[in-house]
Amino acid sequence: MPHDHSHACGDGCHDHEDIPEAQGYRDNLYSRIDRDNIVVLNAEGRPSSAIKPWHERMDEQAYLESDADDQMIIRIPFTGSVKLRALLLKAGPADQTPRKVALYNSADDLDFSEIAERKPTQEFDVAQGREVGEYHVMPAKFPAATSITLFFPASQGADTTRIYYIGFLGQWTERNNEPVLAVYESRANPADHLKIKGIDGATYNA
Repeated sequence: MPHDHSHACGDGCHDHEDIPEAQGYRDNLYSRIDRDNIVVLNAEGRPSSAIKPWHERMDEQAYLESDADDQMIIRIPFTGSVKLRALLLKAGPADQTPRKVALYNSADDLDFSEIAERKPTQEFDVAQGREVGEYHVMPAKFPAATSITLFFPASQGADTTRIYYIGFLGQWTERNNEPVLAVYESRANPADHLKIKGIDGATYNA
């Protein structure tokens, strides 16, 4: 599966931050991920292998690894709408770490033939390391995400890319799928309206 894509690192690039133990679970969206409907392209393993609760973030027994080459697409849906604050990522080891990660907001139809032509909502350079990195997004670009698609365009030298842990921080809102009902009067019925007495003694319909 040969691919040849490149993305320039723009104003959305940030170095990763190691997360203090006491802060890692705050606003963690693990329970808001629709884990049964995660889609992974060009990878070995269960689609949800890298989606773990915070206390299992350092586990390296379960992971996603690219298959035919070092590229990978992971589409992660939520059970509602999310105002995203940060991506959490543990990858590697060493040159199996992705060079970049590109995020796409609510893009549910991207494959390798389409993603090269689509500008990411935001992207980051990925630092090597065995800890979980926190990559802060611009919240204005992810105000009500229903899914996040992650694209890893290349490793840092290995034949494959490996991802141990993916998480998100942000605010979740229940999706409202109920139809809005409105009642209209085709013809006003005076009997249904209150009578208001005017200062001149006349009565008027309210």
